[in-house]
Amino acid sequence: MPVIRRVEAGDFAEIAAIQAASPEAAQWGAESYALYDVWVALCGNRVAGFLAARSIDAGECELLNLAVSPDFRRQGVARALIQALTRGYQRTIFLEVRESNEAARKLYKSMGFQEIGTRPAYYDFPPEAAIVMKFHSC
Repeated sequence: MPVIRRVEAGDFAEIAAIQAASPEAAQWGAESYALYDVWVALCGNRVAGFLAARSIDAGECELLNLAVSPDFRRQGVARALIQALTRGYQRTIFLEVRESNEAARKLYKSMGFQEIGTRPAYYDFPPEAAIVMKFHSC
């Protein structure tokens, strides 16, 4: 099971590498993550994945980006990161996911997220719709 902790300055290079190996994830400049709440999953001494989120309102937050290194996929890393988010934000969580990203949509649904709408032409490179999902924690 990975260890989840808040991001540290030395993690940004590994976040950039994970993001580059994850074309289905949003592609941001790694330094922009300093503006958000970011958690990393550690497997041994490596950053295996990351999750970025932000508060929208007193009762809402948005999961902005989530990616796991190809070396650590299908090992519970993404699930552990999402669990850290749902424990950290006792409120409604929204996200957008590529319509074609069936693996992510299946994971989110298994964790209690519901599909509530679409955003046509939301993504660039390649152009694609987003599925809007919502999770409500108590």
